[in-house]
Amino acid sequence: MWDNEERLAPSSTSQAIASKLETLILDGVFRPGQLLPSERRLCERLGVGRSSLREALGSLRSKGVIVTRQGRGSEVAPLVEAPHATPLMHLFREHPRTLYDLLEVRALLEGESASLAASRGTASDRVLITRRYREMADYVEKADPLEVERLARLDHAFHLAICQASHNPVLAHTLQSLTDLLLSSVFASVKHLYHRPDARDMINRQHARLHRAVVEGKPQLARRVALEHLSTIGDMLREIEAEDQRLERSAMRLEEW
Repeated sequence: MWDNEERLAPSSTSQAIASKLETLILDGVFRPGQLLPSERRLCERLGVGRSSLREALGSLRSKGVIVTRQGRGSEVAPLVEAPHATPLMHLFREHPRTLYDLLEVRALLEGESASLAASRGTASDRVLITRRYREMADYVEKADPLEVERLARLDHAFHLAICQASHNPVLAHTLQSLTDLLLSSVFASVKHLYHRPDARDMINRQHARLHRAVVEGKPQLARRVALEHLSTIGDMLREIEAEDQRLERSAMRLEEW
């Protein structure tokens, strides 16, 4: 998408350049936390002078749209600052009842993002999605034993890459802002399901189907597979919970004797 951007007139004002950069951010070309290209690269791609570009960057910096760090350059500011730091976020993340609420939220976000990614994703999007899928799949296949946190982050990165390929920045930003919460649901599914061969195989097959549907550009199938995936995880977790409760009741009855 960036390579196909129209160049601005060399005489463009800093305001016009800032507006163009804001549009690129809103379109998801530059994402929260992503480094902007160098000033030289931006000048070349936009066809503008360095002094006007620097004024534009200064304007975006004053608005808090970008952040500049010494020796690193400028990057798009995060949409939400440290959501994990709030007591309420901690409460939601740690409370068991939140797990199924999170799965419902993931279904709302990821079902639609999978459909949009299949219809809107670019070649570079598909490369990234495939890379994230293979990183996750290779880890599941080769790692012994599996590290729960590592696998949860690989799983989340795969789903996040699909969401970013939707090219709906509000959708992508919403998912990113909920990363800490959503990771807890992924962590729970990995922790409770991946040590069960049948459940692990089912999840792996669904991930493979989701990857294939998105990269092959099949929106309806991608949405259906994403929803089936999350529904299956919810059902399996509820089944494990019910089984644990049955065992607990059985143990209590034995103790009575």
